Amino acid sequence: MANTSEATAAPLLFDRALLQTRQSRARKLGPAMFLLDRVAEDIGERLQAVLRDFSDVADVWTPGDLLRGPVRDRFKSATHVDPDGSPREALPLRPASLDLAISGLAFQFVNDLPGVLSQIRRALKPDGLLLAAMIGGDTLTELRQSFAAAEAEREGGVSPRVAPFADLRDVGGLLQRAGFALPVTDLDHLVVRYDNAFALMADLRRMGATNILFERRRTPTRRATLLRMAQIYSERFADADGRIRATFDVIWLSGWAPHESQPKPLKPGSAKASLEAAVKRAPKT
Repeated sequence: MANTSEATAAPLLFDRALLQTRQSRARKLGPAMFLLDRVAEDIGERLQAVLRDFSDVADVWTPGDLLRGPVRDRFKSATHVDPDGSPREALPLRPASLDLAISGLAFQFVNDLPGVLSQIRRALKPDGLLLAAMIGGDTLTELRQSFAAAEAEREGGVSPRVAPFADLRDVGGLLQRAGFALPVTDLDHLVVRYDNAFALMADLRRMGATNILFERRRTPTRRATLLRMAQIYSERFADADGRIRATFDVIWLSGWAPHESQPKPLKPGSAKASLEAAVKRAPKT
């Protein structure tokens, strides 16, 4: 992926207008909120550990309400930035206008993540914080493998169905590339159990997280392929009680806009601090 300041545009993997449509449908269906609820709770705990005050806050593209209850009361102003469906992914944020930028479960659908991170970096005041969570790692690896096996068997080929996800090391590198100081990433690994693959797919629809790849298959999946996928899923990824497992990896990322009060960065490869430790910084004096 290329930075928006570079001559070469980032490749368009995701149809963000379709993402808006899918998220709107999810709200009408009654959204599946368990992942966002977990992220919102973790955001609150992580911000409570930050030993400083934030005044002006922006929530970038979270598909729901990330700042809840006492967390919201800490801030003078809190703005929710909604996606506009544009492939440009431009953020309406003024330079050096924010103390804190947060985002929950949105960055995995960004075409130009380096560009978006750079925009957020410019919008932060010196010593401002970005704290975000995105889907990544081995998320839905079971569904991906089951669909690939079923399509290869029933249709003689495999179509892209599950979005490519960034890994932990990639995200850390992107934070550095965007100019963040003290970048830290960590991973929250969740395994959710379902009665069957169709129950999982229903939850994905209610998350607004079904396939939005531009290269997605445009014709309906054959019934025989779907049934075979569910059978393979059950054969390979079920527990003793017959319920299947679904992996969700949540990557947490944080970084600070540079400021002279910050400690010097460690040499590459020597960092040992967790994300929680990185945000437990004393107030500026």
